[in-house]
Amino acid sequence: PIRSSIKTLPPTLLDDIHSVEIRGKEVTRHLHLYGQPLEALMQRKQFDIASGTYKIMDISAKSKECALMNSISPKDLKPMLTAKAEIAFLDVREHGQYGEGHPFFSVNVSYSRIEVEAPLLVPRKDVTVVVMDDGDGVSERAVHALQKLGYTNVMVLEGGAQGWAAAGYTLFKGVNVPSKTFGELVEHECMTPSLSADELQLRLERDEPTVVLDGRPEHEYYKMSIPSARSCPNAELAYRIPALAIDPETTLVINCAGRTRSIIGAETLRQCGFANPILALRNGTQGWALSGFDLDHSVHSDPLPLVDSEARAQAARTAKNLIKRLALPQISAELLETWEKDPERTTYIFDVRTEEEFSAGHWPGARHAPGGQLVQATDQYLAVRNARIVLCDNTGLRAATTAMWLRGMGHDVSILDEDISQAVSSKIKCTDNIMVVD
Repeated sequence: PIRSSIKTLPPTLLDDIHSVEIRGKEVTRHLHLYGQPLEALMQRKQFDIASGTYKIMDISAKSKECALMNSISPKDLKPMLTAKAEIAFLDVREHGQYGEGHPFFSVNVSYSRIEVEAPLLVPRKDVTVVVMDDGDGVSERAVHALQKLGYTNVMVLEGGAQGWAAAGYTLFKGVNVPSKTFGELVEHECMTPSLSADELQLRLERDEPTVVLDGRPEHEYYKMSIPSARSCPNAELAYRIPALAIDPETTLVINCAGRTRSIIGAETLRQCGFANPILALRNGTQGWALSGFDLDHSVHSDPLPLVDSEARAQAARTAKNLIKRLALPQISAELLETWEKDPERTTYIFDVRTEEEFSAGHWPGARHAPGGQLVQATDQYLAVRNARIVLCDNTGLRAATTAMWLRGMGHDVSILDEDISQAVSSKIKCTDNIMVVD
């Protein structure tokens, strides 16, 4: 009978080689078992015992590419998505594929747009990045594209989206899933009052004092809107309503296209302490149409009302109260500068005012992100989980209402304790790259 003895190397070398010696009456063989597939081992040696020679075995270009590609299993990745360290989980499939099903915390950065979107969504080049495809090899191309952009810590999710599902994890359909899920939780926890399209129509027919405000951006309002509604994006609601001089007895109805922004807009006003009866329109413009009522198309709303000094002062007071009640963090310009120089953390700076205000002047390095949309579509503005987020504003109210919801979603958010409009009016010209003082 053949007897064998097994020799093992120290644990530190176990990933490299095991030496197994088999002894028999006539032949002795040495088997070398590596901690990875042989085709992934470049320049390995194959020995011929009889001749005492060896030859170097090369591998294909594809195998070389795989050998250099770091990968991670769904099982190992999942806990990383809810840990404290920064990580970006990028779904590099095209948008339609992403919408058909994706992991909850993945962010769509399609391969066709990766050079444009990755630097904005993932600004720190050495943060951990995991890319996911459909198991079709797109991830490998995405890794090369990201490496060319300077990213140094990129991994591929093993098996792609189907590997995630095969591991027993859910693929969620739709877009902006975390934000929409949060909206449902807000309605449940805050018991946000609402009404149906039929109930709203009845109020309007009876001429009951009602103002309908559409919390979406104006371009969405232009596409389709409820005939009696006026455009006022969610972050602008608490800031602009005092300028509309609406009677405190008038009912305010907030609508969007579906549900989330109706809920968030209505609850924002309630959290800010407005005395009016405030309701969210259930199912938004879609519910309105499904109830048999006509929508307007290609109609511009009235411009947002101008905010005078008295209304700005009121907004600042409301912001101060909200910041104090909810313990929303504020930071100085000096601390922000320190954060921006921190090589270990990602810091996003968002200006949550209107595009016109942003274009007139903004903080260095800030990106424009209307507060309502930053809450509704957070994954379109940032991809690094556990990153710092700093919000800029003039009175602090739009930053505070945005921070309130983003912190509720689990983000690390602070408010810059600076009046951006005063910085501009003081002739501090703010651009994306430099601050110039006249």
